[in-house]
Amino acid sequence: MNSQLIDQLGLKLGANGLPYEIPIHPQLVHLTLGLFILALLFDLAGTFFPLEKPILKFLGVPAVRAGLFDVGWYNLLAAATITFFTIAAGFFELLLANPAVNQKSVWGLSAPLTMLLHGLGGVLLLGIIVAMTVWRGLQRYRWRKDSPRQVQWSYLLLGIAVMGILYVHGTLGAQLGEEFGIHVTAAKLLQESSNPNLLPK
Repeated sequence: MNSQLIDQLGLKLGANGLPYEIPIHPQLVHLTLGLFILALLFDLAGTFFPLEKPILKFLGVPAVRAGLFDVGWYNLLAAATITFFTIAAGFFELLLANPAVNQKSVWGLSAPLTMLLHGLGGVLLLGIIVAMTVWRGLQRYRWRKDSPRQVQWSYLLLGIAVMGILYVHGTLGAQLGEEFGIHVTAAKLLQESSNPNLLPK
């Protein structure tokens, strides 16, 4: 981001290049991932409930099929909501990034290209998660509300495919922090030839 714009906004950037000590985007990313994965796992558990029922009964775990689908639905709804904040924090932190342009990741991508792909991928995933939430809501409240199996097979297959996309997308994000040192305090101090041990506690 332009240093004049940073001054106009009154941002005081810390050692990690952010106006706060801990980057927000990675924290929200893990919340989004956890909620989405749990949503899919509980919907899969509800789908295969007839096969699991004897095992659950043997283990003494009281479970109702509708309850598994409830957990899946509410986790997906929460994931869709949190993802808006995840993307907003991610774009704010990307705007403040100042990566090295002559460095390449293990995938052979430069930092600016990795940032671009990660940003565009985040918007794409937001759209997919919101669309899946709408689709899941229609199944729950309209199309399959009287069916014991609340979700369609195509929905579950898409969810599994999205988990693969999330893995690739998350790897790009990890490369930004790990390989390019974006918003990593120690990496920024080393780039500026400062001693990380002298950072105020």
